[in-house]
Amino acid sequence: MPDTAAERPGSPPPVIAIDGPAASGKGTVARLLARSLGYSILDSGALYRILALIARRSSVACDRERDLVLLVAKIEGEIEFLPDPLEGSRPFMKGEDIGDAIRSERCSEDAARVSVHPQVRQALLGLQRSFRSYPGLVADGRDMGSVVFPDAFLKVFLEAGVDERARRRHRQLIEKGISVTIDEIKQRIVSRDTQDSTRAVAPLRPKNMAADVLSVDTTSQTAAEVADDLLEIARLRLAG
Repeated sequence: MPDTAAERPGSPPPVIAIDGPAASGKGTVARLLARSLGYSILDSGALYRILALIARRSSVACDRERDLVLLVAKIEGEIEFLPDPLEGSRPFMKGEDIGDAIRSERCSEDAARVSVHPQVRQALLGLQRSFRSYPGLVADGRDMGSVVFPDAFLKVFLEAGVDERARRRHRQLIEKGISVTIDEIKQRIVSRDTQDSTRAVAPLRPKNMAADVLSVDTTSQTAAEVADDLLEIARLRLAG
């Protein structure tokens, strides 16, 4: 890409922040954008899932905030993300591929419980921000634009109807050989939405987001279509 104001010496690496609820398409869109721009990627949700996995393996309950904070150091010292042609990156812990382990529904539920703790979220801030590097970063999560990277040059909030999100997640799980009904998935999504929107720190509330956040409804769009639209916007802003 040509030299831009966001890439000149002295300026921080550019960031695209993509937030949204579960199964809104943010992970896939982030991977497509990162691939097109040659940027690195941060799946912030993976960090909470990894912490939840380590907590379970260490017999630390999800409500023990202080002990969870101590476990964050293990993520920093024992976790690495290696390139993956399909997912962009894949997490390894001490050489063990934990990509599938952190995607289980049980781990998802534990991650939601872990993420409500203010001290845990604060402890993970530095780790999340350490992913910022040249030529740029695409970060997806639930508070990327509002808390972690408030200076992101493009902030996006993806949303979709709960029925469509349940269908997407159901399709993903079925493809992995996990038997579950759409109604079960829908209940879990609604529960997660409630947890995310009512937590005391960095709640997921699109109506409270800043004026510079671009809200996109992905219900009737494919991830590729959304990524193409955002790529055009990103390139225009970078060129400016």
